Amino acid sequence: MFNVAYRWLWDRADAADVVQETFLRLWRMREQVRVDTVDALAFRVAVNLAANRRRSRKLWGFVPFSGREQSGRDVEKDVAARERDARVRRAIEALPILMRRVVVMTEMSGLSHAEVAATLQFPVGTVVFRRSLAMARLRGTLADVDLAHA
Repeated sequence: MFNVAYRWLWDRADAADVVQETFLRLWRMREQVRVDTVDALAFRVAVNLAANRRRSRKLWGFVPFSGREQSGRDVEKDVAARERDARVRRAIEALPILMRRVVVMTEMSGLSHAEVAATLQFPVGTVVFRRSLAMARLRGTLADVDLAHA
């Protein structure tokens, strides 16, 4: 869940806040939540909270895509990695919101198509289709980017 929130907000502290708020909201509505749907509900709440926080923030700070911290590595490599990370991030952000949600949840958080479908309340086929379209767009946009070292 943290990974989903992080990929929406690109800020560790904000993502942690979203996860905490998600569980707080689930706790408050625990009497109405069914055990068999709690996972999907939790992800839906987290995605909505992250989207709301992102909308309200407007200006983003630069956060590397891979979450790397600065170290004693070569400065030129760090700059190249940050530029590549920024391009990948912009490409993901440019996707239509429903495609972006599917990509973040399947590719970056490792959720299955069925889990994403339950979370977003779509048929599994819709999730597969949107993921396929999104990945095709990303491949086209990032054709010249070396993602092997991302």
